[in-house]
Amino acid sequence: MDILAKARQLEARLARTVDRAAARVMPPGGREPLEIAHAVVEAVEREVQPAGRGRHLFPFNRIRVLVVAPSKQARARFEATFAVEPTLAQRIHTRLETAGCVPADLGVTVDYVEAAGGSWSAPDVHVEFDRVDEPLPEPTSAEATVGKPAPAPVPEPPPAVEIEIAVGEAEQQLYSFQFARIDFGRCTQVRDRRNQLVRTNHVAFADTDDALNRTVSRRHAHLEYVAAEHAFRVYDDGSEQGTAVSRGGRTIAVPPGARGVRLLPGDEILLGHARLRVRVVPPV
Repeated sequence: MDILAKARQLEARLARTVDRAAARVMPPGGREPLEIAHAVVEAVEREVQPAGRGRHLFPFNRIRVLVVAPSKQARARFEATFAVEPTLAQRIHTRLETAGCVPADLGVTVDYVEAAGGSWSAPDVHVEFDRVDEPLPEPTSAEATVGKPAPAPVPEPPPAVEIEIAVGEAEQQLYSFQFARIDFGRCTQVRDRRNQLVRTNHVAFADTDDALNRTVSRRHAHLEYVAAEHAFRVYDDGSEQGTAVSRGGRTIAVPPGARGVRLLPGDEILLGHARLRVRVVPPV
């Protein structure tokens, strides 16, 4: 690990310490719903444990989030924020997927209360973890959601993909993944103004002053495997310079939104002026 990486880790630990101290003295309602969502994801990440040989595990399959919402208006704000994509459950799933330790039967529940409990470490949110062997019950309200976003009717694992940097400077020239979601952007860790980690890019372009790399947003786009289609789709994550697919001499713009563009063999992905070659590895 280089000095810069160590410095970033130390900076992140210090930021988390400051945030936890601030949360203990901040009155309910002092943090915005998105800040609460980030705090929940960090609480989940702290429960990830090393399992040896570079692997990690998450020992729980039930997550219960308790949020202080003393009024209907406050609850409505949280519900709206947690429901917009990426939803709170999707944020949790993505963070665990990045660590390679998503439980197959992960469930996330959000409950709203009028006041914090006596054992809470923060006055506005509390996260409880549990492990149960029984199957997930059917959701009875909008608050109960399965941890995995947009579950496919057939539990099909994603195929392996190889991603080559054709134009631009990234941390690696060639990447290989077998993830349901792969994030693209400039720099590995994306943080908000409070220095909280909001995203980890799997394919990370160098955060330099290079004019070409600057056309890649920090949260630019992502690939997601759609099991029902047996294919990957590319989605734009609100990038400044746009995302497109190059196919047979044509350029197909990827509009921001939930639909994306389905990738076909031979397609290349354009992130601003950077370019990626994506190859789905056939199963052996």
